[in-house]
Amino acid sequence: MKTLIIGIAGGSGSGKTTLAQRLARQFAEGQVRLISHDSYYKRHDELPYEERCKLNYDHPDAFDDPLLIAQLKMLQAGQAVDCPVYDYTIHNRSDRTQRIEPAPVLIVEGILPFVDPDLCGMFDYKIFVDTDADERILRRILRDVKERGRSLDSVITQYLTTVKPMHEAFVEPSKRRADIIVPNGGENGPALEMLAHHIHILLRRMREQE
Repeated sequence: MKTLIIGIAGGSGSGKTTLAQRLARQFAEGQVRLISHDSYYKRHDELPYEERCKLNYDHPDAFDDPLLIAQLKMLQAGQAVDCPVYDYTIHNRSDRTQRIEPAPVLIVEGILPFVDPDLCGMFDYKIFVDTDADERILRRILRDVKERGRSLDSVITQYLTTVKPMHEAFVEPSKRRADIIVPNGGENGPALEMLAHHIHILLRRMREQE
């Protein structure tokens, strides 16, 4: 089975996860698997919680890209993988894993999937979600406070010390590697329809070549 690997990148709170989820819903059951780059944050059992809170999670070095690349290659080869499960409330990987089965389309979404040349090179199609900074920070505050149990002060401190400078240093420049730029993420209905249509065409071509 040939596999189409799509990368979706963008700043924190840009709407890239929403776009990936809504894009997946345009296909039949089992045709698309979603993989979050966040799942591959490096494990830090050696550090206490207080120290893990201080780590820079918006730098490329925070991710275990070799593991993600290895698992993408396994999925390409038709093998299921056990994807790590990251727990944002403890700033560490949990002891659980998520079983991911092979599929014709794999979508990898995250803030920095286009930075590592080896990982970026695996994507057949690269999409960057471009959203204004003020909207991104508002979405991040709502998400982190409501869903991840963070305090407002901690979210703002993290944004100013790591999220914003790392976005400017790594996320925004990675936009140049994208094949297409989508404003406003999952809220952009016309872009979603065009992407789904194009991916359907690519899948049909793949089947015809088999």
